[in-house]
Amino acid sequence: MSTAGPNAGIGLTTISRTVASLAVEVVHTVERVVVGEGRVRTARGNAWEAVCADRARADQRAALDRLVAELAASRDRQAGRTPQPVS
Repeated sequence: MSTAGPNAGIGLTTISRTVASLAVEVVHTVERVVVGEGRVRTARGNAWEAVCADRARADQRAALDRLVAELAASRDRQAGRTPQPVS
């Protein structure tokens, strides 16, 4: 007999794997019905989204690098100096 009170929570360790598996399957089935089969997130879709986000960040960094280089060149021109090549 359990010593836990009536308000004790149920953890994953207290339910069987079969029950947990069935619960996950029910959630996925409901998701497919509500969201639509074509809009269910997949690992491949998540990976592509991450690739696109990485590319967007790289583009932003490149744009910022160009802006900093242009500002430095502008400052050098105003000071009458020849800009030094960046290695």
